[in-house]
Amino acid sequence: MKILVPDTIELDLSPAEDDVVVYQVDKPVPAEHLDAEVLVVWRNTAENLASAARGMSRLRLVQTLAAGPDTVLAAGFGGNVAITSGRSLHDGPVAEHALALILAAVRRMDQLMDSQKASEWNEPYNIAQSAPDTERLYTLDGANVTVWGFGSIAGRLAPLLAALGAKVTGVAGSQGERYGFPVVAADQLDGILRTTDVLVSILPATAETADALNADVLQALPDSAIFVNVGRGATVDEDALLSSLREGRLRAAALDVTKAEPLPENSPLWTAPNLILTPHVAGNRPKGASGLVLTNISALKNGAALTNRVA
Repeated sequence: MKILVPDTIELDLSPAEDDVVVYQVDKPVPAEHLDAEVLVVWRNTAENLASAARGMSRLRLVQTLAAGPDTVLAAGFGGNVAITSGRSLHDGPVAEHALALILAAVRRMDQLMDSQKASEWNEPYNIAQSAPDTERLYTLDGANVTVWGFGSIAGRLAPLLAALGAKVTGVAGSQGERYGFPVVAADQLDGILRTTDVLVSILPATAETADALNADVLQALPDSAIFVNVGRGATVDEDALLSSLREGRLRAAALDVTKAEPLPENSPLWTAPNLILTPHVAGNRPKGASGLVLTNISALKNGAALTNRVA
């Protein structure tokens, strides 16, 4: 079996004892390798994926190492090609980055960094942060944190938030309990939002989640709330978010993902008030990728169920 692996990550697939070939993710797959049966994907260009979908007639499996398979699903691979995601490979790093963004927004590190750059000792911040009526604003201790998209990343993040004293509620497709935390169904979201201090989105990009974080959701939050997105940019109505920030209907926001990436130089998000931006770096380092690829190669050979199959 010929397996194509991307030049953007080192994978040890030697236990598979197959023909493993490294390819460039920003160029068409060379003609001599179009006969491969497995294509591993990590940080590929859309053009590369579309070219592979058109030319790899013997392809049986596309294994993306990204948690979200949206770019692969959009590339046009045939229905005879199985597609599996990298779900769980990014749980730790994304949970860490989400926590960093949450704390940065809650503690308003953006304001303090601006003061540092201006060589100013920010006494107004000190006064505001220690005032009796702002006690709940600058801490996660006692905060109501709502995590929308309560999968394996949330399973890593929620205990970290709880350890700092936050009350965590998940939102998913159905009500129940996951990872030891209460989860409500999406149709119950409105009632939860009105008492939410921090709303964290880890939603994937699907037809159903497009612009899910819209004006109605943002208006349901208290003016003192914070919004953090480490899921996908397609899930946020950016115009509605900008309006909420500019009009003071949201205390702060932090985004690791945006609709257009890289974010264009003329995007109004760059200069939006009370907004922290990071350039889609929450994951960026799949942990245990070789093991997942080997597991799915073995399953493919033996006709067994594939791990993380999405199509």
